[in-house]
Amino acid sequence: MAAGCGGEPAERSLPQRGEERPTALVYRGPAACEGCPEAARGLLERAGFAVRFIGPEERVRFGPAALADAAVYVQPGGTNGQEVGTAWDLLAREPGFTPDLVRAYVRGGGRYLGLCMGGYLAGDPGFDLLPGDSGEYIRSPDATVTDEQDGLVDVLWRGRPQRMYFQDGPYFDVDGPGTDVLARYPNGRTAAAVAPYGRGRVAVSGPHPEAPADWYGDYGLPDHSATGLTLGEDLLHALTAPAPTAGPSPTPTPTPAP
Repeated sequence: MAAGCGGEPAERSLPQRGEERPTALVYRGPAACEGCPEAARGLLERAGFAVRFIGPEERVRFGPAALADAAVYVQPGGTNGQEVGTAWDLLAREPGFTPDLVRAYVRGGGRYLGLCMGGYLAGDPGFDLLPGDSGEYIRSPDATVTDEQDGLVDVLWRGRPQRMYFQDGPYFDVDGPGTDVLARYPNGRTAAAVAPYGRGRVAVSGPHPEAPADWYGDYGLPDHSATGLTLGEDLLHALTAPAPTAGPSPTPTPTPAP
């Protein structure tokens, strides 16, 4: 931008009708923007998760056992204009928090979802969970959005053109066995991807698939929230799909598209 968790979560795909809902832990605190954790909750509940918040004012606080029963840990978006290093410093000050708490959770089979600032924080400075790093899309060559204002960005999601809510989100320079690029910006940079980390998996998105309709309305933007939520579910499906059967190499192989 060292502490182990109290157990290893079972690997789960998106819940099916009639199944017990798996738990998603969503960070809510000073390193997240107002409304971002709640927007993430909306996406996760739509996908069938039971959501609990974790943070300094929440019933769940960071500690060795905090992530033991979580199917997914979610780092949501940050405050407009907030530097990545600032967000990381704020997170690092949380009581009981250490970077290795989340790293050990994912390495042992957990799932990390990073949205916008959470995508930046999957790199460095941050949790360093990516097979590569994150960067600022608006500063990249031939970027189609070049300011920090809330607006829309065009992406190719699994090869199909989509328009999504965007506010100074990251791109991702990621490569390696098992890495699945779901979306690209018009300049070819990766906009959303899923990659293995140990026995777990990491999903990141620069645009905001979780953005609710009122985010679009607040800035006079055409409402693409229904499309965004569908893309968010696709991202969650890729993140939570069972790991491929182990072969000669311990590195996971790519997950087939749903």
